[in-house]
Amino acid sequence: MRTNCKSVAAALCAIFLALQPAIAQYRTAVPGYRYEFPRDYFNHPDYQTEWWYYTGNLQSADGRRFGFELTFFRSAVTRDPSKNSAWDVRDLYLAHFAVSDLDGKKFFHAERTNRAGPGIAGADETLQKVWNGNWSVAWSGGQERLTAPGEEFAISISLLPQKPPVVHGDNGVSQKSAGAGHASHYFSETRLRASGSLVISKTKYDVTGLAWMDHEFFTHQLGSDQVGWDWFSMQLEDNTELMLFQIRRKDGSIDPFSAGTYVDAQGRARHLKKQDFELSPTDKTWSSARTRAVYPIHWIIRVPSLKIALESWTTLPSQEFAALSEVSPSYWEGSVSLHGATGSKELGGSGYLEMTGYDHPVLMP
Repeated sequence: MRTNCKSVAAALCAIFLALQPAIAQYRTAVPGYRYEFPRDYFNHPDYQTEWWYYTGNLQSADGRRFGFELTFFRSAVTRDPSKNSAWDVRDLYLAHFAVSDLDGKKFFHAERTNRAGPGIAGADETLQKVWNGNWSVAWSGGQERLTAPGEEFAISISLLPQKPPVVHGDNGVSQKSAGAGHASHYFSETRLRASGSLVISKTKYDVTGLAWMDHEFFTHQLGSDQVGWDWFSMQLEDNTELMLFQIRRKDGSIDPFSAGTYVDAQGRARHLKKQDFELSPTDKTWSSARTRAVYPIHWIIRVPSLKIALESWTTLPSQEFAALSEVSPSYWEGSVSLHGATGSKELGGSGYLEMTGYDHPVLMP
């Protein structure tokens, strides 16, 4: 977390930095965690950091293509029992919302930062809801409803899971660096059938498509020699999915704790270790005028044991979430197209790519 506070979030940033908690107050992600659904969709206040990531690829009836990201973050500030009024900052809540107009070649993004306050932001199993202001995801009748109003762009879609949640990693943890607890509890909904509407520049589009949800909660993750990661979610035309991430080190090498998950057509998950796959960027890049980061936007993906070979590219290189405040990180998160083969059979699909640490190293507890 950078320590320079700017913009409208400066006051909350200053509070967060002043009250950053002792790590000992929080649980760490260790093997043996027993997931319970729907309970684990919601808040885990015993862990310092938590996020809910929704991404997806949508299409209007006339074929116009869009990508979207709606993300909610919770970062603990204190668990001091004396901080118990509605206005005490026990957790800092952030949210990011972005829409990629792939055919219109435009990228829209917005962010917000809040304390919980009297119902301003939170995650609540009783309410079946995660929210930040009027941006929210709500669970009802076996579906999830994403809502994010806005003046320039907005989204309102329903998501219907096509497969059960998938737990990543080994024995309940996704290990990210050496040492006990340097890990997260991490699960995904890898195939969500999406339908609803998008609004861009006062034009409403009825859309359908596929979405993906990631939920992680943890206290420690990255080590001091790790600078960022490249993460893919891939929804393939044969009704399978891939999640792959590689963690980059300061010396330019790929960390051995990089990992992934393959989900077959029936929803069964297979853990993948670093040696099981390759994520190789080509020399095609996009440079950010805002952050001066240079992002690789064309990738070759191989999973030899599954006979999968894919090419990933994007039609909209400028999908960087350039943070407006120093509370939030900057990163590239965008829609990608996939094409290749599994064995001798041609295979396509779509997905999302996230790249962090290209402007400066990611700093995490």
